[in-house]
Amino acid sequence: MNTLRSRFLQHVGQTSPSPMMVEVERAEGVFFYSPDGKRYYDLIAGVTVNNIGHANPAVVEAVQRQAAEYMHVMVYGEMVERPQVEYATKITSLLPEGLDSVYFLNSGSEAIEGALKLAKRYTGRTELISCRNAYHGSTHGSLAVMGSEEYKNAFRPLMPDTRLIEYNDFGDLELITSRTAAVLVEPVQSESGVHPPQPGYLEALRKRCDETGALLIFDEIQTAFGRVGGLFATLKYGVTPDIVCLAKAFGGGMPLGGFVSSKEIMDTLTVNPTLGHITTFGGHPVCCAAGLAALNYTLEHDLAERAEPIGALYESIVGKHPAVKEIRRAGLLIAVELGSSERMFKMMEELTKRGILTDWFLFCDTAFRISPPLTITEEQVCDSARIILEALDALA
Repeated sequence: MNTLRSRFLQHVGQTSPSPMMVEVERAEGVFFYSPDGKRYYDLIAGVTVNNIGHANPAVVEAVQRQAAEYMHVMVYGEMVERPQVEYATKITSLLPEGLDSVYFLNSGSEAIEGALKLAKRYTGRTELISCRNAYHGSTHGSLAVMGSEEYKNAFRPLMPDTRLIEYNDFGDLELITSRTAAVLVEPVQSESGVHPPQPGYLEALRKRCDETGALLIFDEIQTAFGRVGGLFATLKYGVTPDIVCLAKAFGGGMPLGGFVSSKEIMDTLTVNPTLGHITTFGGHPVCCAAGLAALNYTLEHDLAERAEPIGALYESIVGKHPAVKEIRRAGLLIAVELGSSERMFKMMEELTKRGILTDWFLFCDTAFRISPPLTITEEQVCDSARIILEALDALA
């Protein structure tokens, strides 16, 4: 049968043997709608992409206006394009001092790739350190620093001279040495099932990098733009990296990535060789216009400040169910631990049937995710939490 779903399976490259298969007709606010009119709460937000909700009028208007003015005109970095300049200026005004130069790209994986190249180029060193159970993308370089051997082994050989340490392990910081070009870390580990930093860990990591001359890279691809209860995790935890990687919510629903550093460090990509890093579509003007509109909306509606109380409300309701073993949370990035992958996958089926879209974590298949748009109301939290409790009851 020539249905949309059958053509999806036949002609669209698949990432797993079991896609969600929810057909989307439209999305608005915190909801998806299927062609048969069924409404789903979106508790994934495109994996923290849609922080300001679907079809946000501010972003829609910015996209339409910029598309009518101009779209792609020239390979990135050659033309002076107002959306890029205005967005870079805004971003750097909100980040800590010293993070004042933005390199725009198309995705999070590309942001990681560029940041790793920048660290090697600036330091003249080759060793790159990352954490076990960390996800940084699926391209060859980002895959090399992923914290899972299972996902890496089928694609070896990968980039050499990489090393893994345990996140939140103070003793492992001694493995950072004068050979290390950079340490790449998520300030809140996300795909491990939401693990915030232990008190003092990020400060100790910063200190060790300073002692050895290694650059500190924060992967804020999931944590930035209000998700964890601060506009950026670097502001929430008070530790400033040398490079910060951005994507997902960075584009306001459009594809956009980037890495931010000091102009001194960033300028090393311009010489020896010239064009040390290049991209055709990076910083697409429509994407930058959308991202700037989304950021302004986030600031005007205090969405970063709302993330903590809204996350705490979910925790207080869902966490009381006896089937829930643990709630791990940073702002409105929540892992609901059920203790077994079998129960978790059954829970996902129950939730989909009941009109809630959620997801599991790449390196934690015993917990499901709650990370809705930051625009979700208290009433919507209570209603969706009620459905979650009903689904948990059905597991018994």
